[in-house]
Amino acid sequence: MIQRTNHATKVQCTHCSLPVPAGLVKEDCEEQFCCGGCESAWNLIHGHGLDAFYRMASPDSRALSLKSTSSLQRLFNGFDEADFQDKYVAEIQSDQSKIELAVEGMHCAACIWLIEKLPTILPGVVEANVHWGRRTVSVIWHRDSVALSQIAVALDNLGYRPTPVRQNSTRQRWQRENRKHLTRIGVAAACAGNNMVISAALYLGMFSHMTVGMSQLLRVASGIVGIAALAWPGRTFLNSALASIRTRTPHMDLPIALALLVGTTAGLVNVVRGAGEIYFDSLAVLIFLLLVGRWVQFRQQSKANDSVDLLQQLTPQTTRRLIDGEPVEVLVDLVKVDDQLQIKCGDLFPTDGRVVDSSTDVDESILTGESVAVRKMVGDPVFAGTTNVGSTVVVNVENIGQETRLGQIVDLVEQASSNRPKIVQWANQVGGYFVVAVMLLAALTLVWWIPQQLDVAVDRSIALLIVACPCALALATPLAIAVALGRAARRRIMIKSGDVLQSLQRPGMIWLDKTGTVTDGALHVARWHGGTDSLMEIAAIEMVCSHPVAKAIADFCLDANPYCLFQSDWRHLIQSLRTRDIVNHPGLGVSGSVDDLDVVIGSRKLLSSLLIPFSEPQRRIELRIIARGGSPCWVAINGVVVAIAELMDRVRPEATSAIDALKNRGWQVGLLSGDHQDVANRVAGRLGISPEFAIGGATPEQKLSIVESSDYDTVVMVGDGVNDSAALAAATVGVAVKNSAEASLMAAPVYLADPGLNPILGLMSLSDSTTGTMRLNLAVSVTYNVVFASLAFLGYINPLVAAILMPISSITVVALSLTAGRFSPISKPLQDGR
Repeated sequence: MIQRTNHATKVQCTHCSLPVPAGLVKEDCEEQFCCGGCESAWNLIHGHGLDAFYRMASPDSRALSLKSTSSLQRLFNGFDEADFQDKYVAEIQSDQSKIELAVEGMHCAACIWLIEKLPTILPGVVEANVHWGRRTVSVIWHRDSVALSQIAVALDNLGYRPTPVRQNSTRQRWQRENRKHLTRIGVAAACAGNNMVISAALYLGMFSHMTVGMSQLLRVASGIVGIAALAWPGRTFLNSALASIRTRTPHMDLPIALALLVGTTAGLVNVVRGAGEIYFDSLAVLIFLLLVGRWVQFRQQSKANDSVDLLQQLTPQTTRRLIDGEPVEVLVDLVKVDDQLQIKCGDLFPTDGRVVDSSTDVDESILTGESVAVRKMVGDPVFAGTTNVGSTVVVNVENIGQETRLGQIVDLVEQASSNRPKIVQWANQVGGYFVVAVMLLAALTLVWWIPQQLDVAVDRSIALLIVACPCALALATPLAIAVALGRAARRRIMIKSGDVLQSLQRPGMIWLDKTGTVTDGALHVARWHGGTDSLMEIAAIEMVCSHPVAKAIADFCLDANPYCLFQSDWRHLIQSLRTRDIVNHPGLGVSGSVDDLDVVIGSRKLLSSLLIPFSEPQRRIELRIIARGGSPCWVAINGVVVAIAELMDRVRPEATSAIDALKNRGWQVGLLSGDHQDVANRVAGRLGISPEFAIGGATPEQKLSIVESSDYDTVVMVGDGVNDSAALAAATVGVAVKNSAEASLMAAPVYLADPGLNPILGLMSLSDSTTGTMRLNLAVSVTYNVVFASLAFLGYINPLVAAILMPISSITVVALSLTAGRFSPISKPLQDGR
């Protein structure tokens, strides 16, 4: 396609409408393509007579839907493997299968139209239905006629990359439960509908002089349908009640089951008597409404469950497995132990393993909380969920799935949802007493109203048993905690016990470890002792290194900019220098050549090993740096020391205002440091912490003693997950930072993957929000039960109205619980007010 303008001839791709590079323009050819992928897609669409796609699609959507397929063809071979088929494919008939695939690049109605033409394009495909909201396509095909990999290739050739909809066992379990709920609702609806028809016939028969025999026949039919409703869909309430009786534990379904049995028994007695109300129509509708309410509640709970399930998305879906030495992209679910994977820069590691080829830097902050990348050499371990930020490496797989470090951490956090904090145990005890109270009140209602009329007494007793069901009371606290823990995990705050959220509501003493909490935990150049003539060469060496010392010196050189150039020009000038022979000396420093200069940067020990001399004045500078709590880094050019960098750890910019915020919440803040007391005092003075609560030179044993001897009821310790484990365990709430997540969660109930004080403020905010939601839930539940139980006793609510009202309180509590775990909005780090 060639468009001519007044200025130039613009050639557009026939498929995607993007400009065609000059080298790919074909003279005297109507169809022009910007790449081989577009040409393949156009040939496929045109060859099957689907040119209407180009009339329906906008140029933008066509361009966006294009995906390169050349590097992905072998990915789809795994779709035909037995393990994959067992996990993702469902057999719907003897020769037909079904799968749901997520598709990328679907943007408009034309995309949907084209994908749903898959049966026309590929013989053997029976049906392809797009679900626009989920961005998925459900495909049914004949297994003997076409392979699943061929279907995937066809979709990919159309420009829509398919991947299986990833599900875990928890999700599948929720889906199975959902199907059971809907089946019971369907049967209950059928029973209720038929019973309503029978009731209408009996009602009309009162005015049309229906014979006694016909009336009795209809009453018997109503009883049969009513018993069927109780025996099948209503059985869920009876089973729960029976289990409650066997275990001698009051259950919320006990009063409901009692109401159904009382109503059914009274109805059967009246059928045998041939007179009186039979209740079966009301009971069938009641079962239907109760099941609908329970299903709505279930759906809301599944939404809350999604918050915790989000942790399962911390690893990638696909990876590159080496087959005969060649990387082939496969699904992570198909990876096995001892497979070898190629992990490129920027990729997440999908499994635990060991580097077997090359070396790289890895961001392990999700596991360790350390933002500095870790160097990984051949033989070093790597872990699922961490990020490769260096070069391409080959990894031998050792652990997969839940056996990985990340998988075990996920299990630890998710177990917190099933643990029962004290407030939940209290709510469950109250709920048990409440069930007994409701049953006694129902018995009192029956006895109270029997002298007036038996039918009235039964109606009001049933209504009270239903409307006063303590479902909402049972949900009020555990659901709020589950949602809060899930939201915290998404903020990289991992909480092992729900009791933490309640404990933080009682302000007391909070001890902060200095390094990594109130300070950056990252070095910076506080002073530069020496000349600045060689900053360009020094920066050129350090900018290719990932060590924190190298980063600190490189940042200093960039900021110094002695020639007053624009920052971009200064950086470009440094990067234009030719570096070679760069050698990392583990634990000592780095050396290399820049143009014709030999540069050495590191410790005095490195200089000594390279026979580089230093003077006595330079030695005294080193001693002064050490006395101030800094770290000296020597710089030598062509064998001569030219400078010493004084490296320090700086106080975080948000520290002062964050500590003020903690004080405003009623907390007394103290500082614990392993550094010299003078260093601790200086940092505490900057942060507004009282000198009596600034303790330097503290060993792990001393920190434990300080925590145990505190006069405050609530003591929070924020410290190293390993070194401070004793103090963390002794505190009311231990908050672990740094080191490994699993070690930290063994030592303390809270682990912060991100450093600094903002996560601590977030934890406090989470406690406020969750506790407030739990209190509101309990208030709503108790108020509801008291008010509507009274109305049922007085006869203002019949059983059908009670069935409608009963789930409302539960749904309200579930909806309120979804607001639990809200964090106070922090759009940017809190800034120091000075």
